[in-house]
Parts: sequence; C-alpha cells; structure tokens
Amino acid sequence: MSGNQGASAPKQEMGEVDAVDRAPDEDPKPPKGKKRMKNISRDATPTSEDLQSRTVGDGVTRTAGSKRRKSTTEPMTAARTLPLLICSVGNPGATYANTLHSAGHSVVNRLAAHLGYTQFHKERELGNGLVSHPPITASSGDWTLWQSTSYMNESGKGVRAAYTAWSKKIPVGEEGRLVVIYDELEKPLGVVTVRTARGASAKGHNGLKSIMSVLHDTPFARIGVGIGRPVSRDSNEVARYVLKKMTPVEKEKIDGCVEEVVKKLKQLG
Repeated sequence: MSGNQGASAPKQEMGEVDAVDRAPDEDPKPPKGKKRMKNISRDATPTSEDLQSRTVGDGVTRTAGSKRRKSTTEPMTAARTLPLLICSVGNPGATYANTLHSAGHSVVNRLAAHLGYTQFHKERELGNGLVSHPPITASSGDWTLWQSTSYMNESGKGVRAAYTAWSKKIPVGEEGRLVVIYDELEKPLGVVTVRTARGASAKGHNGLKSIMSVLHDTPFARIGVGIGRPVSRDSNEVARYVLKKMTPVEKEKIDGCVEEVVKKLKQLG
C-alpha cells in the first residue's frame, strides 16, 4: 500500500504498498631495380598505397620495409550472469492467498511454473521460507525462488536469514544478488517497475521497511508489481481493497506480467 496508512490484519501491521581471400603467406617482395619494374604493365602499376600496406589475412598487416604486426583486437567473451535470490513478500495462509497485498507471492508462484522450477517446499535453512529450485537444464540462469512465510511487516528477518545462508553457497570470488518482489499500490494493475538505487524510500510499504531495517547497508533490487488503488484515500477503504481476493480480471493481469518480470530479472543478472 502507498501513502501514510496501512491495513490491519490479525496479529500484524498491514503495510502500505508503494512501495546486455587470404593473401599468399609469402607476400611478393617490393620490386627491386629497374629490370623488375619493366616486367610490370602500366595498367598494373602498383600505387604508393599498395606498396605501403597490404593485408595478408588473420588480422596481420604488412607495410613496406616492416615486419608483420599482430592485430590488437581481443576476442569477445560472454558476460557471466549473476546468481539471484528472488524473494516475494506478502501475508501467509489461505486467508491472504490471492489477495492484492500478496501479489508478490502470486507472481513468484507463476514464475516457478513459467520456468519449470520445482514445487515450493519449506527449507528451514533458508529462513523457514518456501523455496523453489531450477531444474538442471534451466536456461534462466542460477536463480532461486523464495517466499516469505511471515506477515508482511515481519518479513525482514526471514529474508535476511535466507540471503545469509544462500550467499554462503556462492563460490569464493563470485557474487550474487538479492531481488525482492512486492505489490505496489501506486502503480496501475500489472505494471512492473524496477528500483536498484541504495537508500530508496520504502514509500510506506511495511514489507520493504522491515527488510531495510534488518539488512541495513546490504543492497538489494526491487521489482514492484502494480495493483492499482481505490479512488478513496481513506485508510479503511485502502485496507479493504488490498486484502480482498483478486477478481478473475485482476488475477489475469497479475499473472500476465510474468514475462516482463523475467525480462527484468535477466537485466538484473
């Protein structure tokens, strides 16, 4: 939720949501003396440019009176993708499943199905969150999907525990990146936004505030999924809006943004 107010839920503080022709190997020697030059027809008389430079292939250039020079062009190498820990925040349980405030969970569920990942299962080591791993043949890169099992305003501790344990599995000398997917109240339904700047405001979103409060200076990227907002700014109206079950049209819009989310994740990686 966005704004200055939050929705109430049992045992929790509901958060606001805002927030890449080979020439002969032995090149003819330059003509020596007049006799050699007489054997060359006028029409084929070499120009000064021909005598000064002649390419013999493989990036090697020979100039008159000089030795071969190797090209300084280096072969292009493909950039390595960063491992990503992709976390969604929302509210747990059947009561809050498929609500707009848990749109982050809905998107990550859809993402797992879209990528052909394993079914979500609880891993105590990764902050007691629900985890989905890529198949061996995954083409998406080294991504791990993780869902918070805590209420929105308490999700920070789980994210920190998951990220700490996950980071230890990354080979020495490499680095990984944390990405948080959440619902964004101030954006139109299904619109995907990305923020990577450190210290960016949580814009009243209690899930982001909880994460920022425990990660401190640890950088993380955010992918917001727009859920729209009611016309009224009344806190009670906003709470009812974000905690209600998605309509079929709203669900289609949220699930339909998964390809855009994949594109953004690849850019982040």
